[in-house]
Amino acid sequence: MSQTKLLEMTGITKAFASNIVLNGVDLSLDEGEVVAILGENGAGKSTLIKILGGIYSMDSGTIRIHGEGKNINSAAVAAANGIRIIHQEIILVPGRTIAANVFLGRELRDHLGFMDAKRMEEETQKVIDDFGLNLKADQLVGDLSIGMQQLVEIIKAVSADAKIVVMDEPTSSLSQGEVETLFGIIHQLQKKKVGIIYISHRLEELFAITDRIVVLRDGKMIGNVVTKEADRDKLISMMVGRELSSYYTRNRHEIKGVSLEVKQLSHETYFKDVSFYARYGEIVGFAGLIGAGRTELMKTIFGAFQKSAGEVFLDGKPVSIRKPQDAIDLGIVYVSEDRRGEGLILNNDVKFNMGLVCLSDFIHGIGVNQTAWDDMVESYRKKFSIKITSPHQLASNLSGGNQQKVVLSKWLAKKPKVIILDEPTRGIDVGSKAEIYGIIDELAGQGVSIIMVSSELPEIINMCNRCYVMCEGRLTGELEEHDFTQEAMMDFATRREVQ
Repeated sequence: MSQTKLLEMTGITKAFASNIVLNGVDLSLDEGEVVAILGENGAGKSTLIKILGGIYSMDSGTIRIHGEGKNINSAAVAAANGIRIIHQEIILVPGRTIAANVFLGRELRDHLGFMDAKRMEEETQKVIDDFGLNLKADQLVGDLSIGMQQLVEIIKAVSADAKIVVMDEPTSSLSQGEVETLFGIIHQLQKKKVGIIYISHRLEELFAITDRIVVLRDGKMIGNVVTKEADRDKLISMMVGRELSSYYTRNRHEIKGVSLEVKQLSHETYFKDVSFYARYGEIVGFAGLIGAGRTELMKTIFGAFQKSAGEVFLDGKPVSIRKPQDAIDLGIVYVSEDRRGEGLILNNDVKFNMGLVCLSDFIHGIGVNQTAWDDMVESYRKKFSIKITSPHQLASNLSGGNQQKVVLSKWLAKKPKVIILDEPTRGIDVGSKAEIYGIIDELAGQGVSIIMVSSELPEIINMCNRCYVMCEGRLTGELEEHDFTQEAMMDFATRREVQ
């Protein structure tokens, strides 16, 4: 590996009013090196990257690229210096082709000044083929899965002579196969001497793909370790400032009768003939690759999608769920994987969001019992250790972990019988994950029936009593706890036939 210092960020400090977000942080990157930035939400990772990308200005510190000082005061300047940031949220135009998205803002033109769509498609297809992706440059982005759209974001970033590529939670929407494809792309970029800054809360990924791991906590650099010499438990301790004696919280609870049962449920597009059951006090996992139909199944049970066939039973009795309010009234709630888009109203405050579902409980005549509402918010704030400045803090300003706790509080205030958790820890730091697992375990102990959709197999293995696996809209397997292995789950997740 070349020892040329591609990037040096030294003594980076940034404050918003009196809140010091970064305090003298150093970060270096060699050509062809993959460096992870690890830290809880709020540790300063995003601020550091936004300074590198020209979105924020630093209060003090220096940035050097190949030893030359740079004043990166805009995104355009960052791009001119070969810096490309791939954000967690996909920023593509769905109604345009892959090629049009890849060249958006830097369109190629012919000698007459007209847009040269053919040449853009040819150039894009060359990059696609180099990376071995099964895509065509003239495909519409809107027709692709979320995972493939994420790979298009990566193609877009690296196709413009990138020297430094920042990947922010790049695998949050990828299947296992797509993750392996991404890792292959990263290896190719390394061979081209591209430096990569990799941000992820999935520690197993960091051990698989990175050379070094930089740990931030409360805006300070806590550690800079060589990955092959790193210890998982030590990294977690560095992140959270304390030992996490039990990362996954899993106690033995009494499992009672069947709460929810689904018989031969079908949707005309997404899944067919799905039958399963869940019991009170039980955590039932749903595994499968992206596109398997798990989310669509759960949204159909919740009434957000309409079934084409089949029945849903609650406490042994058939129920009619035509819209989400029907499910809520029956005691079935759904915590979406998209907490920002579907779980919260971001431009409203914590109090509003927490009371959104149970607002009727606080309305008496034409008045609202603000005291009771405030008491509910405070009880969940304490119960779940939600870090907020006040109940009137905007939901958009909370970390991912605290946003998820607010979403959970909103639904738990309805005292549900069945709670469906769709990717409950996606994009959440390790410390917050451990707290969410504790909440899930406590709910099971209270007799709530929990269905957990997760793409993280260790999460299912360590938290669930039973697991169903789906592939291409079919339920292909069921595993009891003593049969849990990642290999068994992946076997069912790639089978088309029903077991």
